[in-house]
Amino acid sequence: MASSSEGYVDVPLGGEQPPQQQQQQHSGPVMRKQPSRLASGMKRLASRVTSIRVPDSVMGLKRTHSSAQPALKGLRFLDKTAAGKDGWKSVEKRFDEMSADGRLHQENFAKCIGMADSKEFAGEVFVAMARRRKIEPDQGITKEQLKEFWEEMSDNNFDARLRIFFDMCDKNGDGKLTEDEVKEIIVLSASANKLANLKKHAATYASLIMEELDPDGRGHIEIWQLEKLLRKMVMADGSQDQMDQASTSLAKTMVPSSHRSPMQKRIHTTVELIHENWKRIWVLTLWGIANFGLFMFKFIQYRNREVFEVMGYCVCIAKGAAETTKLNMALILLPVCRNTLTSLRSTVLSTVVPFDDNINFHKVIALAIAIGASMHTIAHLTCDFPRLVSCPSDKFQQTLGPFFNYVQPTWGTLVTSTPGWTGILLILIMSFSFTLATHSFRRSVVKLPSPLHHLAGFNSFWYAHHLLVFAYILLVMHSYFLFLTREWYKKTGWMYIAVPVIFYASERATRRVREKNYGVTVIKAAIYPGNVLSLYMKKPSNFKYKSGMYLFVKCPDVSPFEWHPFSITSAPGDDYLSVHIRTLGDWTTELRNLFGKACEAEVSSKKATLSRLETTVIAEGPEENTRFPKIFVDGPFGAPAQNYKKYDILFLIGLGIGATPFISILKDLLHNIKSNKEQQSMHDEEVGSAFKSNGPSRAYFYWVTREQGSFEWFKGVMNEVAECDNDNAIEMHNYLTSVYEEGDARSALIAMVQSLQHAKNGLDIVSGSKIRTHFARPNWRKVYSDLANTHKNARIGVFYCGSPTLTKTLRELAIEFSHTTTTRFHFHKENF
Repeated sequence: MASSSEGYVDVPLGGEQPPQQQQQQHSGPVMRKQPSRLASGMKRLASRVTSIRVPDSVMGLKRTHSSAQPALKGLRFLDKTAAGKDGWKSVEKRFDEMSADGRLHQENFAKCIGMADSKEFAGEVFVAMARRRKIEPDQGITKEQLKEFWEEMSDNNFDARLRIFFDMCDKNGDGKLTEDEVKEIIVLSASANKLANLKKHAATYASLIMEELDPDGRGHIEIWQLEKLLRKMVMADGSQDQMDQASTSLAKTMVPSSHRSPMQKRIHTTVELIHENWKRIWVLTLWGIANFGLFMFKFIQYRNREVFEVMGYCVCIAKGAAETTKLNMALILLPVCRNTLTSLRSTVLSTVVPFDDNINFHKVIALAIAIGASMHTIAHLTCDFPRLVSCPSDKFQQTLGPFFNYVQPTWGTLVTSTPGWTGILLILIMSFSFTLATHSFRRSVVKLPSPLHHLAGFNSFWYAHHLLVFAYILLVMHSYFLFLTREWYKKTGWMYIAVPVIFYASERATRRVREKNYGVTVIKAAIYPGNVLSLYMKKPSNFKYKSGMYLFVKCPDVSPFEWHPFSITSAPGDDYLSVHIRTLGDWTTELRNLFGKACEAEVSSKKATLSRLETTVIAEGPEENTRFPKIFVDGPFGAPAQNYKKYDILFLIGLGIGATPFISILKDLLHNIKSNKEQQSMHDEEVGSAFKSNGPSRAYFYWVTREQGSFEWFKGVMNEVAECDNDNAIEMHNYLTSVYEEGDARSALIAMVQSLQHAKNGLDIVSGSKIRTHFARPNWRKVYSDLANTHKNARIGVFYCGSPTLTKTLRELAIEFSHTTTTRFHFHKENF
């Protein structure tokens, strides 16, 4: 998928193309643009702009509708939502609220027009438009003047918006832009888009623009030169939009006619959901049947006992809920037996059991335990106990006397008995652990007052879960000292949990044993902008893993007990082991501080490709390692991404630090591509031999981040892909969400500098790598459509690691395009 800045077209200076040329341009086949054409296109563009001299009379260029149409999204000053048909009504309302003496002052202009997040940029727009109308900015503007400003900013005419943009740059109003003025607007744009690195190099990029547009050294550029460059960029975007629309339309034509009616669509959607989730469905169905069966078994059993005459259906519900709780207390341990699950992933069971959903199943079982325990407790405390206490003495002696030594208890006696107090403690521990395990507490979404703020966060979740050891002890006691059951073989609580507890205990024992062998030596550590700590460690000789797996890390200097999961970012063939850790909580913050003291926070100025990094790390030697804190690792453990080789095409999506599971995969893919080439060349020399490629033939990686500093730790991966992937088997797309999308005036100059810099030096100004950065967020529907159109009849593995907010959208699109096209998308979400 070509980026939006590729595929430049030549446009005569007068504006529109001849009709014949337009027809030829758009009637030909849609072809994929190669990144290598960007440089030549930009160089041709720069030379064409600088080789033509236009008199000042050409400043007001006339445009026909056809030539202005592609430029409509260029230099947009207002957000799409703000510029709607009801936009002025909202602005007028805010004017009435903010104006003083009928005038709106500059400091309120940004908020009034809906640009509160770009106050400085909006202020410059205000000054530029006021200057042209000879209005003193300090005196403010009237509602009529504000409406003029609004209409000009929301005008679809490209020239009108270009005039505003030029006036913003042209501080002294002489109709010419000097290098200092260009630098100032670059700084302003960098601030509006939160690009600190770009701000630091504003002078360099201003010089670049002047070098390209003013090669004769006149000391200024004029509006027609700026317009020409911007129009070329917009025309390229327009061509890309037409390509996107063509591919989307083509994808829609692949939809069978039977799918287009609402009923058929519903049927096929249901079938696709079943096909996509059949593993989950049969496991959850079996689990549900087991719970229902046990509940009904106990319900009917107590319905036919004498105690029913006193306690009624309350005791039936309590005992049925208790039986399901015992089952689920046993099952809940199995999804977190990570060593066992990792081994089972490599067996035939992985074809029928959804091991990727182990944590989700763990959560579902926890919810069932909460429901069952609540039903059991409420039924006993509010129904069974009061009925037992208030039962007539003769009836009690006849039906329940033998179970209580013929002494009718009080409500207090029942609560303070062994079954009573163990049950209450059990509920309290479960409630506490369950609450701290919820998303709001574990991710510190909830903000507690100072004395209680430590209850939110991963540490609280981790320690609270270890209290559940006592919950299992209490469960055994509670289920053994029963009032209404005397035979030991009918007291089944310990029978349910015995085997799972042994399994889980053996897993913890294995960790303790491996801890002695997996005390690793840290060879290199680096702290990158965005608070990302990278650790490179000597790999234990028996540490075997696949790309996509993860491990647990413990640092005794931070905590002797806590283990935290992190994706392995080194490839299986590397001689070192690496992880990238984002500072998010108490433990990771302390770890970062420890390593920050041990080594200087640095961003290496060397060309840090992963292959060269391997040699550098090993060469440093053990004598340098004593300054680093001791690290222990446990693993590796299976994750969804480790099965990436079974797909024809890979679609990898990472948000922020969520790129880490895919670093290892990308490098492993490069190794596999190289290996496949060598094997294929050997097979080609043999007569009649057939060669089958191992693994995916192509990968698309989309990385979305909101911090420019994040590119520092990922730069090595991007550069290595750009250098080694000669066949374009890996297509990388970086998106920086802090920058306004292409076409927005706040990012127009940044996009211009980006294109010129990439054309001249082959480097992106945002990431500092050879991979170009896109602005704002991807259009995921368009991405899926492009993949479906490009790879018909292929099995595409969609692997996502990031915020849960995007999971639903990506999964639904995978299902939709799987049943509306011939391409099959298989969605996987990374979980810890």
